[in-house]
Amino acid sequence: MADDSRRIWGIVTPQLPAAFLAAYAKQLEDDGLAGVFAPQVYGPGFSPLAAAATSTQTLQLATGIVLAFGRSPFETAMAAMDLDRLSGGRVVLGIGPSIRAWSEGFFGMPYGKPLAHLREVIEAIRLVVAEAHTGSLGAYEGEYVNLDFSELQATPPPIRTEIPVWIAALRAPLVRLAAEIGDGVLGHPLWSIPWATEQVPAWIEEGAARAGRSRDDVHVNLWVWAAPGEDEGAILDDIRPTLAFYGGMAQYEDYFAWHGFGDVARRLQRGVQTGDYLSVAAEVPDEMVRTFVLCGPPESCRERLDAIWAVADSVTLAPPVYGLAPERQLAHLNAIATTFYGA
Repeated sequence: MADDSRRIWGIVTPQLPAAFLAAYAKQLEDDGLAGVFAPQVYGPGFSPLAAAATSTQTLQLATGIVLAFGRSPFETAMAAMDLDRLSGGRVVLGIGPSIRAWSEGFFGMPYGKPLAHLREVIEAIRLVVAEAHTGSLGAYEGEYVNLDFSELQATPPPIRTEIPVWIAALRAPLVRLAAEIGDGVLGHPLWSIPWATEQVPAWIEEGAARAGRSRDDVHVNLWVWAAPGEDEGAILDDIRPTLAFYGGMAQYEDYFAWHGFGDVARRLQRGVQTGDYLSVAAEVPDEMVRTFVLCGPPESCRERLDAIWAVADSVTLAPPVYGLAPERQLAHLNAIATTFYGA
């Protein structure tokens, strides 16, 4: 069972069948986990969480994350309220800007100045959640978000007029914004332990102070990639595609350079920019894997995770799934469970 003083979250992926998603979420709840995230890689995370809601009663259900600029804030708010009704008020809206290439390229939506844009999106979502059922919404007018509600008919009452918003962040400006306006900060799974423990805490304090808040007013959930196991060679090879996928995003190059992997990131970009990140997975060195992923013997992984709890209120343990067959994904999920919460 999970340690109640150390709240652990799991993760499900949208590509799995509904019956599996429901059964897996129920197992996480039975194992004492606090919640489960469903990411938006391409499709949003609301649909797998709906499957998870049907088999659980207490497990929190969080999008991890929905892309803030990939849809109207009105649609995001409506989807969050629908899922909140379905689950009896267990939703956390995890949201973030992602990268420019995804927003503008895949979704055909403006990116702009992401901090200002994200601030408006969250304001609009909160406005809709709080007031759409009252019939009193008029308009939201901003630089990036402009919504006219003059003909909106009152929506069904929500379960809650405030749904927690946790903001995903990688670097300092977004961490500060998340701590300023968010109910929580979601640490990117790319965060290394030195980055999370040496860099991030001061940024959270600074962001919270902008709004006259304290660190205790902000829930910090740190995502950690984990692949415990004794067969190090096989595990390292399983992880390389995940790091090739993220490492090849040009917008993240300076982050990898901070860790000493700027040259690797530039090589990985060749694969991502041609739509074939798997072709450059072999370029990911072992040391890069060990920097960003808890891998190796289970006891060593548990010891390394201990440092995270000095910063985190909760931790999400995520397997590296890119480029892996379903059976390998499930093997890593099982290794995480047996290593960290004894299931």
